[in-house]
Amino acid sequence: MKTAVEELSPTRVKLTVEVPFKELEPSLQAAYKKVAQQVRVPGFRPGKVPARIIEQRFGRAVVLEETLNDALPKLYGQAVDETEVFPVSQPEIEVTKIEDGEQVEFTAEVDVRPAFDVPGYEGAEIVVDAAEVSDEDVDAQLDGLRQRFATLTGVDRPAQNGDYVVMDLRAEIDGRNLDEQQAADVSYEVGAGSVLQGLDDALQGMAAGEDKTFRTTLVGGENAGEEADVIITVKSVKEKVLPELDDEFAQLASEFDTLDELKDSIREQARRNKLVDQVVQSREKALEALLDRIEIPLPESALTAEIDARKHNLEHQISESGLSREAYLRLQQTTEEELFAEYEANAAKALKSGFVLDKIVKAEDIGVSEQELTDFVVRRAMQMGVAPNTLAQHLADNNQLPLAMMEIVREKAKTLIGDAAKVTDTAGNEVDLKAIYAELNPEQEAVGVEEAQEGDQPADAPAAAEAREG
Repeated sequence: MKTAVEELSPTRVKLTVEVPFKELEPSLQAAYKKVAQQVRVPGFRPGKVPARIIEQRFGRAVVLEETLNDALPKLYGQAVDETEVFPVSQPEIEVTKIEDGEQVEFTAEVDVRPAFDVPGYEGAEIVVDAAEVSDEDVDAQLDGLRQRFATLTGVDRPAQNGDYVVMDLRAEIDGRNLDEQQAADVSYEVGAGSVLQGLDDALQGMAAGEDKTFRTTLVGGENAGEEADVIITVKSVKEKVLPELDDEFAQLASEFDTLDELKDSIREQARRNKLVDQVVQSREKALEALLDRIEIPLPESALTAEIDARKHNLEHQISESGLSREAYLRLQQTTEEELFAEYEANAAKALKSGFVLDKIVKAEDIGVSEQELTDFVVRRAMQMGVAPNTLAQHLADNNQLPLAMMEIVREKAKTLIGDAAKVTDTAGNEVDLKAIYAELNPEQEAVGVEEAQEGDQPADAPAAAEAREG
């Protein structure tokens, strides 16, 4: 087989492949067998029709077409391997010559990773957040813990922001009750920011037993997007009561006996979390600094595919939410224009990052050990709430193990870039990443971002508790 490469643009090439007919022999024999199974000829059992009878009855062209359908994907893959181009899209293949028994020629136009050089990344100067823990940091963690152990107590007064109400809701359009748009005994925190515009304003000042009607735009169901009158009936008003910060609370919310011990634990955990943040920031900022020094033309098809994947995910999220498009975007505090602009910027950055990291992976001969792949699957399975064996089987069945391995080696390349940087914090102190690795995970010289985050969950943190009725 002979392959010629023509550069159509910095991101697109044309492969012209000449294949001696004898190299098609395995596909040719497979084609005869497949056609023999599909045709019916009197006097022959299915699958037993001789090749000469197939050609006499149905023509040689049928067999050749089946032969090429089988052979071309394999031949294209072989041509890619031999020429060392890096495709990033599906090829446009065209058979340009068929000389039966002699030669077949085809062309394949495909978008490819552009050629570029990665400059040296040793000593890049990176600034990350300081790892100092303030009293405010500890107080914020304590307040969050108190919120999780809050109780709800009934009050005989109108509702205000932060209170919880239990209410019934129903909607009408032109006096016609909408069966789909009604709910009973809904618990809601006043001021939480409902997607139902006007609800928070309507609830302000309402007491138990009162009704109120307000006009709004429906956000879900068959009448989504239509104007309607929503009638709310408040059944009860309750205020959130936070527990006192004392030793008794420490014993309730943690494994510690005193509040001071709990505070010390929170402070230490906050410090370790900030160390993890420094690791993450050093890698991300070092990569960004490297990307800023490289100009790479991006293949249009690959960029479009990245953007389309994000848009498809958005559509799925909106569908899963049960909200109208407008309500969903309002809940996310953004517009479609802002979101799509963000998608384009992020897609371009992701594509460029992938190209650069892949180049470093190859240059540094970075690989994946069996243990690294196992650890990756276990971590992802924990995050997804599935059994590791189930996830591993899913990855294998859907041919996604190569993608998992690519993610692992890219993260290792990013670690390489971060470790090569000169890192200081915002206070001007030098940040020793190796010392952080040793502290967060003494058994390993370096630590992955996910490993660091997983290994630094507070041992005393309680499970999230719902607000309980008092």
